[in-house]
Amino acid sequence: MADMKYIYGPVPSRRLGISLGVSPIPKKTCNYSCIYCQLGKTDHFMNTREMFFPVAEILDEFDTFLKSAVPFDVVTIVGEGEPTLYLGLGELMLGIKERTEKPIAVITNGALLYDPELRAELQAADIVLPTLDAYDAASFRRINRPHRTIDFDQVNDGLITFSKEYSGALWIEIMLVDGINDDDESLSKYAEALKKIKYDRVYINTPVRPPAEAYAKAISPERMNRAVDILGGIPINFLDTEGFHSEIPDDYAAIMSIIKRHPMNQFEVEGFLNSRNCKENEAIFARLKADEKVYAIDYKGIVTYRLS
Repeated sequence: MADMKYIYGPVPSRRLGISLGVSPIPKKTCNYSCIYCQLGKTDHFMNTREMFFPVAEILDEFDTFLKSAVPFDVVTIVGEGEPTLYLGLGELMLGIKERTEKPIAVITNGALLYDPELRAELQAADIVLPTLDAYDAASFRRINRPHRTIDFDQVNDGLITFSKEYSGALWIEIMLVDGINDDDESLSKYAEALKKIKYDRVYINTPVRPPAEAYAKAISPERMNRAVDILGGIPINFLDTEGFHSEIPDDYAAIMSIIKRHPMNQFEVEGFLNSRNCKENEAIFARLKADEKVYAIDYKGIVTYRLS
């Protein structure tokens, strides 16, 4: 199967099992520029929904993938930025539902949930996973660094309203960063914020891949345990993952197709190559090191690869 523009994977998801990704937006297009983002700093900073690509093109690729009969657990609309900026999101999800009975998940920063039209579109999703990184305007600016047109109270009210309207599963994710929002006072403020939201699960995360800002570091296991105690959440960084998959025959091309959307660390690359019975692992790593298109980041002694 040739490399695809919109469909990628399946890739492992710590929350969703084996996830078939759908990216309906251009790379690094977002209305936030979060300090912990694994994709690096936002290139296309915007807060206007646009029809970046024709829905029919994305669905055609989805049809092509389905013919491969590769198993997956869920279709995840996530993109390489903020997928709710895609104006065709509702139409896209309805088209996917016509083609598969697998659940659809949308991973979002939640910034646009104040928009009634978007909230209506998201009713087509089986699972929505919005981010709750901030508990006030100051933490919002410090952690998420939103587009200038975005107001914290508007975003917060949008999430609360959506949580009461939405009929699917709502899984909140809180990203905790060492020394930024992992102290007891911050955790208490998150607990108060969660009381206003009607949700099914809370995942507590911390940066495990190289972040946009070097100072955005993972919290300690002790602080994670404290957060779990206060918030009653699931520590996502402790969840197991399964292997990556690609239908592309060439091992190097397969890795490139994955890291185009989803960064892989050295152990994930090694495991992926081993799962394909590759006999040239060292040569593959040498190519990754020499490839000018590949950005290799050494973070706490673990090298992660993504396209620059």
